Amino acid sequence: MKALIHWLGNTDLSNFIKTVTWIIPGVQVVHILAISVVVASMGMFDLRLLGWTGRRHSIASLASRFLPWLWGALLVLLLSGSILIIGEPERSLGNLVFQLKMALLLTAVSVTLGFRRLLLRDLATGSSDLRPEHDRVARLVGGVSLCLWVGIVTAGRWIAYAG
Repeated sequence: MKALIHWLGNTDLSNFIKTVTWIIPGVQVVHILAISVVVASMGMFDLRLLGWTGRRHSIASLASRFLPWLWGALLVLLLSGSILIIGEPERSLGNLVFQLKMALLLTAVSVTLGFRRLLLRDLATGSSDLRPEHDRVARLVGGVSLCLWVGIVTAGRWIAYAG
């Protein structure tokens, strides 16, 4: 990992990002705004899965409303995060908290994709929403997902303070 960090930190692109003073702060602003979109969309969706809010809306309708925002914001996070990593590879790649954040992120995306497949399978059977026998799965997914996203945000903020 140290060799990768050293190599990446010495590339022309990394040096350019480091020397143009507005790039890192500007990209951090975009990154934080995209995080806000992810947390808002997944928070609303997860709270509905838990049955705590939005019961007048179907899970399918909220999935079609909020999941596109999630995927779009995740794309922005991937691009902005890549710029931040290239500009400051030693700050992230060698940081255990960053690695934890990435593991939590992969888990959250996997959980969301798995639930989306279940929902699409139910909709393909002619149902207008998630079938009632999957309510427990929805509550479990909502709770796990909400905890994962809180963990991701916490780890993301913690990166700055972890060695």
